[in-house]
Amino acid sequence: QVQLVESGGGLVQDGGSLRLSCAASGRTFSSYTMGWFRQAPGKEREFVAAITWSAGRPYYADSVKGRFTISRDNAKGTVYLQMNSLKSEDTAVYYCAATSRTTGWSYGPGYDYWGQGTQVTVSS
Repeated sequence: QVQLVESGGGLVQDGGSLRLSCAASGRTFSSYTMGWFRQAPGKEREFVAAITWSAGRPYYADSVKGRFTISRDNAKGTVYLQMNSLKSEDTAVYYCAATSRTTGWSYGPGYDYWGQGTQVTVSS
């Protein structure tokens, strides 16, 4: 079992930055690929970014590439999402998730554990 707790959400102006954190506890954090997803009101949950457990290789949705950076600190059991140049369309609840899969990291149902989410609101 892995418990995930997100933090760092809030209200920011268009063009601003936020850093989300996801603290993991329970089973060995370093053996899971970690992902960030988001869900805006009235929309389906969508993939944002993922980082592999082994090489720490990042993957991004096209909509955030070049603006968001995912990173992880296995010693601290924490994954981060640095979000820069935020836009109003980034407004959503952001979820951290963990998966033991070796492929398909953008596929939400493939994740084993989820956090409770943190709200990010970008005002224009």
